[in-house]
Amino acid sequence: MWRARYFSLVLLVCGGLLFTETPFGLAAEADYAGHGVAMHGNLKYGPNFTHFDYVNPEAPKGGHVRLSRTGTFDSLNPFILKGVTAVFLGLTFESLMASSSDEAFSQYGLIAGRIEFPADRSSVTFTLREEARWHDGTQVSVNDVIFSFKTLTEKGNPFYRVYYGNVAKVEDLGGRRVKFTFAEGENRELPLIIGQLAILPKHYFESRDFDKTTLEPILGSGPYKVSFVEAGRAISYQRVAGYWGAQLPINRGRHNFESIQIDYYRDDTVALEAFKAHEFDWRLENSAKVWAKSYDGPAVESGLIQKVNVAHEEPTGLSAFVFNLRRPIFADRRVREALGLVFDYEWANKNLFFGAYTRTRSYFSNSELASFGLPSEAELALLDPYRGRIPEEVFTKEFVLSKTDGLGNIRHNLRAANKLLRGAGWQVVEEKLIHSETGAPFQFEFLLQSGGAFERIAQSFARNLERLGITMDIRLVDPAQYQYRIQNFDFDMMWGGFSQSLSPGNEQRDFWSAAAADMPGSRNVIGIRDPVVDELIETLITAPDREALINATRALDRVLLWGQYVVPLWHLRSYRLAYWNIFGRPEVTARYDHGFPSTWWVDPVRLQAVERGEQGLDN
Repeated sequence: MWRARYFSLVLLVCGGLLFTETPFGLAAEADYAGHGVAMHGNLKYGPNFTHFDYVNPEAPKGGHVRLSRTGTFDSLNPFILKGVTAVFLGLTFESLMASSSDEAFSQYGLIAGRIEFPADRSSVTFTLREEARWHDGTQVSVNDVIFSFKTLTEKGNPFYRVYYGNVAKVEDLGGRRVKFTFAEGENRELPLIIGQLAILPKHYFESRDFDKTTLEPILGSGPYKVSFVEAGRAISYQRVAGYWGAQLPINRGRHNFESIQIDYYRDDTVALEAFKAHEFDWRLENSAKVWAKSYDGPAVESGLIQKVNVAHEEPTGLSAFVFNLRRPIFADRRVREALGLVFDYEWANKNLFFGAYTRTRSYFSNSELASFGLPSEAELALLDPYRGRIPEEVFTKEFVLSKTDGLGNIRHNLRAANKLLRGAGWQVVEEKLIHSETGAPFQFEFLLQSGGAFERIAQSFARNLERLGITMDIRLVDPAQYQYRIQNFDFDMMWGGFSQSLSPGNEQRDFWSAAAADMPGSRNVIGIRDPVVDELIETLITAPDREALINATRALDRVLLWGQYVVPLWHLRSYRLAYWNIFGRPEVTARYDHGFPSTWWVDPVRLQAVERGEQGLDN
């Protein structure tokens, strides 16, 4: 599963598929056909299901919701590399299929009402729904699907070329059926990731350039359309009257707000004060300090503002300080390990985060995919062929991050770091770390987006590095410049987040492969170019079953960890939500999503109470 950055879709990937529901008389080439598909086991929701369990199917429609975002935007095209895209544009587009949020590995028909494919997964065929319509009333066609695939892979963000690179042919079979044929080689996830292809209107782009930024809303087929745009400051969405998919089982109880407005703030501190003044209604809090200290005042005390922690079962992936391996200063693994030793997580968690976080020790944290202890026999079978090409510690040591007493005393770590740096050719001269051959000082830049919460963490890291004679300059840039520099790998060190799923697959190429390292806009911001990593990625993608996928992922995790490519940070196993008490929400929360804005609704009684300034109702 991949949670897309470019539009709000979830891609479920890799693993064994369930072959059921094939009706008598189906063409011999299709061994599976049905309304949805499960990657492992059975679909939770059968062909006659009426709604997902985590929605209120009778949720009232209506209400105007105001939200916020820190930063800016200058484009409404989320499918290309250029520009800074506005949030929530995924509400205006639909895909062939959609995922449920309480299953790790299942998808159900959206634009496509039916999916079918042979047992060898060499192709997949979708039958489009007759009722699927663009917002201008035009029927969504097979030509739109073919146009979308070709356009995204030829002109879209480079990610699409990597992600859909195994598709050899797309063809119109007639009868509103479209077939994707795959290149040779086993890639079990492809029927599902093709199902998550965002569909674009061919007739709309006949008179427009797809690969240019635009502030004209792109014609969509989703439950909302853009109703107002003020570049860099605000965007609003209006629920589509007569939306063609409103009565589909996957949509019942969802898309309840009549309109959604997002105001952009340059600074998160200002945004928080605006929230407490009820300039907007809902907020996902990312800062432990702000959560503990800054939600105060009469509205909070009276219950007009609700604060809740909602536990989740999502894999938390990796949050880390990222080295750019394209910079010679970070080429030596010993140097990267040394710098990691002087990040004092225990002090930061105690003094900056109020003990709220858990240290991340895996690229696939908070899931069964994370490596632990020494490699199992199954993992060793995958890793043994690479002896001598990967760090020996992969076989002999458990990957454990150093700990401190949390009091700021890191002398032991500093000594260990100094030893590693000396071995890599660095020495201290007049309190500055100097390379013994070139005489160059150890100095680099940490790139941060202005208005973010990471500056104080970076400052504490810089102070510890200074004790080694290393100068780390913190560079704050505006959001547009930050995005441009990251896309073009123009940084020394940065904070990076690598989201993962319970079923990793093709997207791992974009994260870690050598091909992606030279592709502007890819998520291989680290710049990893390791043939072993490339081969392990392919082993993961072609895993024939769940057990094989777990072992391949753990093996890849070990190689990445011992590569010392990042300084791992922390993760949180719950959502911190603050909102004005105007909402209703389902009794059941999905395992992998907090549900906002998809499944919440405006409660008229609560709204009236808040408008009167009355004490908040129980929620």
